Amino acid sequence: MSDDWQKTVCILCSVNCGIEVKLDGRHISRVRGNREHVASKGYACEKAQRLDYYQNGRDRLTSPLRRKPDGTFEEIGWDTAIREVAAGFISVRDRWGGPSIFYYGGGGQGNHLVGSYGASTRRALGSVFSSNALAQEKTGEFWVDHMLFGTGLSGSYQQAEVAVFVGKNPWQSHGFQRARPILRDIAADPNRALVVIDPRLSETAEMADYHLRVRPGTDAFCLAAILGVLVQEDLINQDFIRGRTQNCDELFAALNDVPVADYSGRAGITEALVRDVARRIARASSVSVYEDLGIEQSLHSTLNSYLEKLLFAVTGNIGKPGAMNAGTSLTGMFGGALSSAASPVGGHRIIGGMIPANVIPDEILTDHPKRFRAMLIESENPAHSVADSTRMREALRALEFVVVIDVAMTESAREAHYVLPASSQYEKWEATFFGAASHAETQYANTFTLRAPILDALPGTLPEGEIHRRLVRAIGAMTDDDVAPLHAAAAKGMAAYASELMRVVSERPHLAEVMTVLLYETLGPTLGAGNENAASVWAIAHNFARRYPESLRRAGFIGEGGELGNALFDAMLKNRSGVVVSIDPYEETWRRIHAGRVDLAIPELMTELKLLRQEHPSRDPEFPFVLSAGQRRSSTANTIIRDPQWRPKDPAGALWMNPADGCALGVQSGGRVRIITKRASAESVVVLTDTMLPGHVALPNGTGLWYPDREGQEFQHGVAPNELTASEDRDWFAGTPFHKHVPARIEAVP
Repeated sequence: MSDDWQKTVCILCSVNCGIEVKLDGRHISRVRGNREHVASKGYACEKAQRLDYYQNGRDRLTSPLRRKPDGTFEEIGWDTAIREVAAGFISVRDRWGGPSIFYYGGGGQGNHLVGSYGASTRRALGSVFSSNALAQEKTGEFWVDHMLFGTGLSGSYQQAEVAVFVGKNPWQSHGFQRARPILRDIAADPNRALVVIDPRLSETAEMADYHLRVRPGTDAFCLAAILGVLVQEDLINQDFIRGRTQNCDELFAALNDVPVADYSGRAGITEALVRDVARRIARASSVSVYEDLGIEQSLHSTLNSYLEKLLFAVTGNIGKPGAMNAGTSLTGMFGGALSSAASPVGGHRIIGGMIPANVIPDEILTDHPKRFRAMLIESENPAHSVADSTRMREALRALEFVVVIDVAMTESAREAHYVLPASSQYEKWEATFFGAASHAETQYANTFTLRAPILDALPGTLPEGEIHRRLVRAIGAMTDDDVAPLHAAAAKGMAAYASELMRVVSERPHLAEVMTVLLYETLGPTLGAGNENAASVWAIAHNFARRYPESLRRAGFIGEGGELGNALFDAMLKNRSGVVVSIDPYEETWRRIHAGRVDLAIPELMTELKLLRQEHPSRDPEFPFVLSAGQRRSSTANTIIRDPQWRPKDPAGALWMNPADGCALGVQSGGRVRIITKRASAESVVVLTDTMLPGHVALPNGTGLWYPDREGQEFQHGVAPNELTASEDRDWFAGTPFHKHVPARIEAVP
């Protein structure tokens, strides 16, 4: 075992805490928080201790695979794989057009450089439609942010007098840096308040000053009731409304008309509690609000996002310490603009460039002439994560050509024609572009960590940058003549390279379409052997410097134009504990909000808000339970950890149920039940817990994966939640699935 601690980052959630690890050969043997990390400052939760299960899974891929006529796979060499994959996509493109090739991917919680390189292959093929896991969660919220503010806002929870979490349990799912210490600080301070809106008595709810324990699926009624109190009791910030907002009349008229007592009752909470929460929010000097999957994957998903944001918008909690602010973005990946185009078959909305994940099978399983004919799936697993897994697998099998790029033999890889093995996230340069904000009294900052490899690549695997470089070459979109002058310029330094790049791309504009692999091939070698995968970050750093030069200078960077971008890139390469990439005073938020005013009206959602009056929550007698399919627990994370042994606390992935329901069914903890939905059924172990409301049950995320035992026999471990969900049950506007609100019937298994 090495005595050296190596700095890297946890990849099990979007927060990406800085960690230090010790290696024992190729195993990650010890993990601790990195105190020098610019964002997490030594914090790391218990999940990081189990990262070796990801790095050394038994289903790691070590050779390209080609499907044989009998459905099994055979190993092939990389040259053969690249040639045949390129030829397969070219054949589909030439027959049906580039738009018939659909891309699903772009990276998970920690490998966003995948998406940067995948974009070059997509453009080389003329592929225009894409999606990824964010389209199952955040597109409705992104669009609401775009409509209200023109940008995304995030909270400063470490400073907020009142922190509100809606459908969010940051104790387990985090979502912001140092979540657990911050929650403890708020709970311990009598001058601050923690508000949780959640049907479950979660770890965060147990700490809360106010827990609005709504019935599953009634969040819109709860949020509308709180807003109704704010408007009807004149608790809104009138000076803020006059000076910083527009188009409020129709909204306030609708909120004045909200029957607060009635809506509270429909949500299963008391009117007194709703009024107390509204008044506490109104009198606070600062409020930060966080929404998450609990309301985004439930009834009224996009409307929920709208109402949640109105909580801080009408009370003036924008552009100041402890409130909601618009930070910088390295890539703009959270854009919520609604495309003028639509999906080619169903005409579904495209938000932030993403087709709703739930409609993908509808865009394939049809005789429509513009249906998708091929898919490139990268670092994602739609056969497991998209609603109605059975139908998603049927769609994959109906395609003419499917290629998966991943580190392991996933459920999606099992359906592919070719599988290309990528190096793990600890064997290559990688990054996430979620960002990590920190807040002080007069200013706030954004940070970024570019992770260096801590292990050599597993033999037979390649980083995605190299895979896409080879594919683009094989497609014919980049040639020796294209790259020769850039290789020569790169040897003379960054300034000469940047100048030559501009000249070459102006003369050969097709190279702009494959810019990331062009950088990989020509700039990458100057970074040192094995460092080429960091090359696309050079362009990201320069784009960031053009968009936010003053923010960069406030963070201590010096220079103009390309010099500033190079300084940022150099810092990213050198600092293993991350870099502060921007510092802004709070008033900078208003320069990022469109026209410096919040546009309070979203006409598309006003009708839905008014129609809540006519909606009375009820249960289908055939399916009297509400199943939350994919709950975050201490023993679950994203499915990049496939070995079930990493879950010692809950190896079976039990169904959680209220004791009263267990009594009625005649089952006890450890017993077994059958979960039945309109789509399918599955059997599960039960744990009875009063953290669940009667009639509400939950399965964890991250289970139901196929994984080999030590003898090589594959088994499905636990329930795959999306075997039970239905693709048609989704938000009317954004298409986000109702994974957290699945009507179900539960039967005891004798």
